[in-house]
Amino acid sequence: MNLTPVNDINLPELSIYHQLRDNAFTSDNSFIADSPKVVNLLLKTDITVKSILATQEYYDTYAHLIKEKNIPQLFVASKALMQNIVGHKIHHNVMMHGTRPEQTPLCDLDDQIIMLDEISSTQNIGSIARSAAAIGINSYLLPSQGPHPYSRRALRVSMGHVSMLKTHLYDDIKKTILTLKENGYRIYAAEVTADSIPLSSVKVVDKWVLLMGHEGLGLSDEILHLCDEVVTIEMTEGVKSFNVGVAASIMMYQFKHNIKK
Repeated sequence: MNLTPVNDINLPELSIYHQLRDNAFTSDNSFIADSPKVVNLLLKTDITVKSILATQEYYDTYAHLIKEKNIPQLFVASKALMQNIVGHKIHHNVMMHGTRPEQTPLCDLDDQIIMLDEISSTQNIGSIARSAAAIGINSYLLPSQGPHPYSRRALRVSMGHVSMLKTHLYDDIKKTILTLKENGYRIYAAEVTADSIPLSSVKVVDKWVLLMGHEGLGLSDEILHLCDEVVTIEMTEGVKSFNVGVAASIMMYQFKHNIKK
């Protein structure tokens, strides 16, 4: 490995580690990942890595992973110096600058899709991605105007497992739902309404989309009318709802393992 010791924290190549925040955007689709678990998982994928900023201890421990990738720049610094570069306290010893993978065309997503509408929490974006990967639902459909699944926090919360998913960012939810229906998907909306079908009773077809709404506002009536069925999780009286990440996990598991012919 050809390591470059950091003697000047103002190197232009290091500025992205300070500047790129959760919802930042760059013309070359850059992202920043941090922590050994996330970075190591990403190193095992085909994602393009532009640089790594880490301590000598990290390089010594994970040299075998790094040697498998053709990484242009490997910066080595103490943890204290890393903190000076990023501008805040850190609890890990590695950061990675990579390029977001190309999104998957809508027509190439799998037969089972988890879809989000106006989710505002980057943490929820990450937790739903992690659950989807664990359950085996490999297609993730998100609004282009919301938090990106490769934002730093979403990556961290997903433990890097968002990289296992086919992702597509849509611009218009109504047009996207109609296109999905034309492509043979049945759209199940997760919402509490007067005529919602209990999750334990829903008949799940082979080709489906599970649509989750905003954390506080849920799904609008206009969107619900475009969906084929509205499904709700049965809850104890007096409890209105689950956190959207928890609800998505419960429903994805049920949909994945209880397809009824």
